[in-house]
Amino acid sequence: MKEDDKFKEEVNLDKLSDDENIILDAMGLNGSNRRKFLKQVSMFSLGLYASSIFTSEIFADTMKDLPENARVLLNEVMVNLRVNKVVKPITIDSRTSLLDALRERLALTGTKKGCDHGQCGACTVIIDGKRNLSCLTLAATCEGKEITTVEGLANNGEMHPMQQAFLKHDGFQCGYCTPGQICSSVALLEEAKNGEASYVTEDLKTIKSGLTLSEEEIRERMSGNICRCGAYNNIVQAFKEVHTGNEEMPTWEFATQEQMDNAKNA
Repeated sequence: MKEDDKFKEEVNLDKLSDDENIILDAMGLNGSNRRKFLKQVSMFSLGLYASSIFTSEIFADTMKDLPENARVLLNEVMVNLRVNKVVKPITIDSRTSLLDALRERLALTGTKKGCDHGQCGACTVIIDGKRNLSCLTLAATCEGKEITTVEGLANNGEMHPMQQAFLKHDGFQCGYCTPGQICSSVALLEEAKNGEASYVTEDLKTIKSGLTLSEEEIRERMSGNICRCGAYNNIVQAFKEVHTGNEEMPTWEFATQEQMDNAKNA
């Protein structure tokens, strides 16, 4: 068997896809250089390299640059989404969630996809002043509604007070849930102003507007937003500072050595 035929059999050179050939051409690999390269790497490694080539143009697009019409869709509907005070007409599948429309069609990737089942709160956005789980909201139902994502909270380059408070109080670690936490917190400020009740509201008959929320109330109302890193204490302090207008310090204290010893021996 000739050396070239043996090599083709080993690496399936004749079975390279068009995309794989494009990648190799982009890398400037031809002839003997291509053979040498393919002997040293797997198709899996080539696939990882492909991701940087085929996604670079997608990530470079802005909301205004993205095309209004997708190439192939089933159950096609046209929706005018008003997001962060910008109206963008897009053509989508009628079953597309608001989360997917924001991330994949409008390039607003601040809103995160966590569980995709409405349980973690990472996808929280504000719709007409109310916090909503975008993974459970059909984009087609949002026609004419005012949608605010984490990208739309800043004003003229100035961060929203809640964003500033999260930074000040270190209300995040990995940051994945933070956009949803912040959007939920901003909407919660309005809920308190409007006097909306929660599960732990003691007297529903005497509830008034302009509520000052206790830590118990804050934790209950924010319980739909999960922080896998466990930064809950800091998130509560950040919210309290914006909510009350007063500088807040943590109310928790580190356990003393004596307390830890007692707990161990209990």
